[in-house]
Amino acid sequence: MTEVVDRPARKGSRPGATAKAAAHSERQPAAVDTEALGRQLLGKWAAVRIQARDLAGRPELHKIEGQTHTEHRARVFGQLQYLVDNGAVHRAFPKHLGGSDDHGGNIAGFEELVVADPSLQIKAGVQWGLFGSAVMHLGTAGHHAKWLPGIMSLDIPGCFAMTETGHGSDVASIATTATYDPAAGEFVIHTPFRAAWKDYIGNAATDGLGAVVFAQLITRGVNHGVHAFYVDLRNPATKEFLPGIGGEDDGIKGGLNGIDNGRLHFTNVRIPRTNLLNRYGDVAADGTYSSPIASPGRRFFTMLGTLVQGRVSLDGAAVAASKVALKAAIQYATERRQFNASSHTDEEVLLDYQRHQRRLFTRLATTYAAGFAHEQLLRKFDDVFSGAADTDEDRQDLETLAAALKPLSTWHALDTLQECREACGGAGFLIENRFASLRADLDVYATFEGDNTVLLQLVAKRLLADYAKEFRNVDFGVLARYVVGQATGAAIHRTGLRQVAQFITDTGLVQKAAIALRDEESQRALLTDRVQTMVAEAAAALKGSNRLPQDKGAALFNRYQNELIDAAQAHAELLQWEAFTEALAEVADPGTRKVLTWLRDLFGLSLIERNLSWYLMNGRLSMQRARTVGGYINRLLEKIRPHAMDLVDAFGYTDEHLRARIATGAEKERQDEARAYFRSQRASGQSPVDEKVLLARTAAGRKS
Repeated sequence: MTEVVDRPARKGSRPGATAKAAAHSERQPAAVDTEALGRQLLGKWAAVRIQARDLAGRPELHKIEGQTHTEHRARVFGQLQYLVDNGAVHRAFPKHLGGSDDHGGNIAGFEELVVADPSLQIKAGVQWGLFGSAVMHLGTAGHHAKWLPGIMSLDIPGCFAMTETGHGSDVASIATTATYDPAAGEFVIHTPFRAAWKDYIGNAATDGLGAVVFAQLITRGVNHGVHAFYVDLRNPATKEFLPGIGGEDDGIKGGLNGIDNGRLHFTNVRIPRTNLLNRYGDVAADGTYSSPIASPGRRFFTMLGTLVQGRVSLDGAAVAASKVALKAAIQYATERRQFNASSHTDEEVLLDYQRHQRRLFTRLATTYAAGFAHEQLLRKFDDVFSGAADTDEDRQDLETLAAALKPLSTWHALDTLQECREACGGAGFLIENRFASLRADLDVYATFEGDNTVLLQLVAKRLLADYAKEFRNVDFGVLARYVVGQATGAAIHRTGLRQVAQFITDTGLVQKAAIALRDEESQRALLTDRVQTMVAEAAAALKGSNRLPQDKGAALFNRYQNELIDAAQAHAELLQWEAFTEALAEVADPGTRKVLTWLRDLFGLSLIERNLSWYLMNGRLSMQRARTVGGYINRLLEKIRPHAMDLVDAFGYTDEHLRARIATGAEKERQDEARAYFRSQRASGQSPVDEKVLLARTAAGRKS
């Protein structure tokens, strides 16, 4: 029987109009226009993605499993030249140097390389997305002319030397120094102790000839904070370190062994004054420091903000890896049979089991949400870096959005790869099916380009700052009543918060409770309310902490750190849900929109189910409605089941991208062969009698 959803009418609509539209939508047949959905998923830079996928599908770029790390490194370095020769890596560079000033397209192309070999994606990212990008965005015209052509052509393989053994995410505290010597007109780069060695640096162990080194700029006895310097590392002919420079090979890692990560240290290495990448800070010949940005803190974050593309690309690559894993696992689950639960003769297809659907469809829904959110992030990135929308506020929003989404997508990729591996049983553990290999390679995505937990803390601080602006002129009594009463009012739109919802009260009827939960506005209300309440409670608890002594203020903040990070994660999940919902509005085909709405609802209700304890403890859901969440999720799984293959086929990844034996149809051939054999045996009358059947017959004969 067809269900009719009674959605609340939006402001300005005729009474009952929304409900009628929803009823009409429910009567539309559920079917996915895979081709149209695939085009939508490709996003704004569809042509670039298609070109990049063509490259990623070529055997020349594929990872060869089982190679030694030395062999793998050599192969990946050779693949970088293949990318250069095929025009795949210059999109973001200036047109006058042979690029195309296409910043969003550049990231879109890099992301797709993960399906060929994550080591290739990251090594290419180090060379052009970090090393080259640092020269381009932190340097000026002279630097561009001197170094970018060699960086683009791979004549200058290079390193992005920021992280130190003693300081990873806390870049402001790195200890390497660059002290200006006015008599010589040189900076002296120095590593004062072992913890200040540059560590985990891609291209450092063998390939890097140059590096952008981040160090504390000291001139005239004043430390002006972290700046970037171009430093030659090795003799191009011998590949030996230049005088004063040393290093070590990081050796074999848990993944990404096609990259020669290593350590670097500097002992009073002298470089010309002009090697300072001086877009945001310069030193004159006499040692005078100047900067277009007066505030040291703002200057530091502006410099780091120009390098946000690393987080953006990791977000997209993680989504791509999740898509590849789900395509393979869901296809296998439609073919693999285990246990004859509903038939005496045929075994069940794995994907018909509810638990299997729960394992894979909830992650499929999250992958769609993460993909739509990434497209918004990529467009925001392109707007900022193209200059279309490049205010300080735009850059802060971009940094916050990247810091919010990158943790969720990278954690999700690791979780999805593991769950898909387990869902495919022993076959999933075979390297030929790539789950284990991809998971090992993507493991470090959760901690580089910003540790995920630290990034979420940055998001939390932004939420607190925006919340403080919202209620700057409100006294504490009003704020406290706001937290308790959840009054509706102006919200922090630019960071994703929406108008706060009323309490969702108990109707007393299971059917009405289920309808309310699957309603779009109810989901938005519940997800938004949780974020707003968590931020408001933390803000109230931390009110006045900036007036405390430093140690006491830090202790108070630390006391609420866990709650703040949880709030930031909830905020990022809300952004994904909103991106999914906005994408639905762009779907023209009614059948596709219906299936995607079910998938969006599955994502939203899964978030609510995961946090049911919060909603119950805070009185946002009644017991009655809480009980309906799991049941309605199970109904959504049933609805999505017939469309599962269409949903993963729309990702657009084919056999040359998956390279997983279990996704080739081989399992279906085996299962069909087995079923044909047993059918033939039964038809011949020659099949042996099952002992259980014989015992049942004997028992029946005795009774008669």
